[in-house]
Amino acid sequence: MSDMSHHKPMNIIYTGVAGTGKTYKLLQIAQSYTEYLPKGSHEDLLAQLLQSLSWREIVCLILLDFQANKQDLVKVPEIVNHEFFATKAAQNARENNLSNTAWSVLQMHSSTHSKTVMYKNRAGQAYFDKDHSGAWHLLPESLPLLEELAQQLAEIHQAQREHHTSQDQPFSQQRFSMVSFHQAYGYEEFVEGIRPVMTSTQVNNHGLTNNSHTSQGSSQMSYAIQEGAFLKLCQRAANDPSQRYAILIDEINRANVSRVFGELLSLVEPDKRAGMSNAMTVNLAYSGRPFSMPANVDIYATMNTQDHSLAPLDMALRRRFRFIDCPPQPELLPIIHLDEDSNPSDVSKTLDLAKLLTGLNARITQTLGMDAQLGHAFLWSVNNLEQLQSVLIEQIIPQLAQAAGGQVAVLQYIFADEQQPLSAQFIQDSQALIAAQVNGLDEQMNNYRQETMQISGHHSFLSQSMGATNYRINSDLITNTGEFAKAVVYQRLYQ
Repeated sequence: MSDMSHHKPMNIIYTGVAGTGKTYKLLQIAQSYTEYLPKGSHEDLLAQLLQSLSWREIVCLILLDFQANKQDLVKVPEIVNHEFFATKAAQNARENNLSNTAWSVLQMHSSTHSKTVMYKNRAGQAYFDKDHSGAWHLLPESLPLLEELAQQLAEIHQAQREHHTSQDQPFSQQRFSMVSFHQAYGYEEFVEGIRPVMTSTQVNNHGLTNNSHTSQGSSQMSYAIQEGAFLKLCQRAANDPSQRYAILIDEINRANVSRVFGELLSLVEPDKRAGMSNAMTVNLAYSGRPFSMPANVDIYATMNTQDHSLAPLDMALRRRFRFIDCPPQPELLPIIHLDEDSNPSDVSKTLDLAKLLTGLNARITQTLGMDAQLGHAFLWSVNNLEQLQSVLIEQIIPQLAQAAGGQVAVLQYIFADEQQPLSAQFIQDSQALIAAQVNGLDEQMNNYRQETMQISGHHSFLSQSMGATNYRINSDLITNTGEFAKAVVYQRLYQ
């Protein structure tokens, strides 16, 4: 992996129509922010896993580890002697006064309602309390806030087990977080918010009240300030300044972006990041604590330009992001052979998917605009005629019908149906089809063909009434029979 630790913060939005590989691009970017840790020694592996964690997270992790081993009450010497604490101390070159470090963390994050801890400079969120014997424990209400740490603890133990069983496979550490925006997505999920927590209240052997996510015991609802995906990632990045981190946002315009980012929108600009020339600090909306966005966090997002009904991006956001267009790439598509035994040079037995997509998009652009084009991903997995038919029936035609408002004239132009007999049309006018079926006469079909020819032409239908009519997909296309069993029908879409 290339060294990314010193590059300028990047804010990029990949734009384009559906099926152009924008989400795939995010997955590729994610690999750049994935570190495959060498196995090495047990100590080296543990050091790498704990490197980005704060002292508060380390102490929480230790208490969770004791809790997993059925020990809820832990004294300071036990915390200091734990391998997680020793590893973090070695990373920070701390050899002396380790107990003072533990005491400071525990007291700073203790409950304001504690009857055993007297401390003035408490942090906003409490995680610990102490009993009268001097033993510390996790607050029940803090457990929902530690779900990610609990998952990380499980991953650490898994990595340690794998280290003993296999020396060949590296352990991957992800320095990114991927989220998908939607209409209900907000500041509370992305940054922080007050969210309800349902717990079951139980009493343990020490007489302490524990909360667990089980169906046993009396159920209680409490509320706590919980960090969102973006804030969690920024905290990891702040504790690990030598590495770069990334937030990957799929479909960024599906949510109200200004509301999702809130006051953090001002911090997105590279020169407003922590340590930069115009660094800014804001107070978070719920916790009120100061926050500055780390300079080693990059933001990548995708935006479907076809989704005009979704929340538009305001100019404030546009100024803070680079926009990179992702057009359809038909040149990536292959030529498929309908008959494996046929001569490869026999064009009557082949379908050029690149030409097919190019032809469709040319007519789509003329009628519906560039934002209605089809991406190459629609045909990416097509290897035979049956797969092409399925994609046309299940994906392409329904999408284009929605974009065209069901207007048969538009759809027939896109699929080059205008001068074709009714039996060879991809898109049929339901009324004309019913009339032909009722009369059962070839004359009816010929009259219909002559009527469509009279209004044919590249743009003739645009001057007509564009009232939506019912369309129908040709049943022969669905059943792979008749004209639609032949390559020539699909080859006409090339033009």
